[in-house]
Amino acid sequence: MLKEKTFLITGIADEQSLATYAAKEIIKQGGSVICTGLGVSPFHKDLSEKAKAFLNKNFEDFKEAVHRSLGNSRVEVLDITLEENLDSLSRQLKEEGVKLNGLLHAIAMDKTIRNKKVKPLLEVTKEEFCDTMDVSAYSLIRLTRYLLKYGVLQNDASICSLSYIAAAKVTFHPYRNISIAKAALERITIELADELGRSHGIRVNAVRFSPFMGSKAGNATLNEEDIEISNRMSPLGNAAPQDLANEIVHLMRPKSRITGEIRHVDGGYHITG
Repeated sequence: MLKEKTFLITGIADEQSLATYAAKEIIKQGGSVICTGLGVSPFHKDLSEKAKAFLNKNFEDFKEAVHRSLGNSRVEVLDITLEENLDSLSRQLKEEGVKLNGLLHAIAMDKTIRNKKVKPLLEVTKEEFCDTMDVSAYSLIRLTRYLLKYGVLQNDASICSLSYIAAAKVTFHPYRNISIAKAALERITIELADELGRSHGIRVNAVRFSPFMGSKAGNATLNEEDIEISNRMSPLGNAAPQDLANEIVHLMRPKSRITGEIRHVDGGYHITG
């Protein structure tokens, strides 16, 4: 289905990341992937030794996870908040003749979540709010803009992002700040679907997945009881990461007419949760 197609994959933190499952299925379907992870770039300024050590370890862990799960798939350093980093990577891909047929946006960050505790919204600072919005939502616009600027993202490409039910409603497993950013991400998805569909024939969709503890993101707030409750509430039970990967590949396939969708891969949790 995806033979000779190339996709940019963001958001891999470890082998259990949802983005990893999606990348595996893309490769299984004949495609190739370029994976980006947070690390030290030439564009980081005035980093402390502690920050450098953190970023270097993060990139090494990311690279090892990619190579264990996805073979010798290409890895690149990308800080989604740095315009210079995005410009440099996009220009490099252009110079190498790389043509992307799609990208997976699976990046999110929220400093108000610590040790499975969520800060009340009224206590969230402007800086915390804007940082979360920048990384988790606006980054989709920024990344797409640079890939299009250099002609790397092709016409008829597919963009897919990861969201979840808390973007639309308050759940029994509480989220606050990140939920607002995901709601913005979904709205961005719809607006980009209109703009890019008309200008480049590019499709843009988002997928909401079941509560999942396997990834670092899910493990930050969820516990086993949450998973058990959502499993009971879902008519088909919780979806598995492979279900999500299958849907992403479905949305990535060429010549589709699916765009502007907020899809649910959650066993029906969204109709009861």
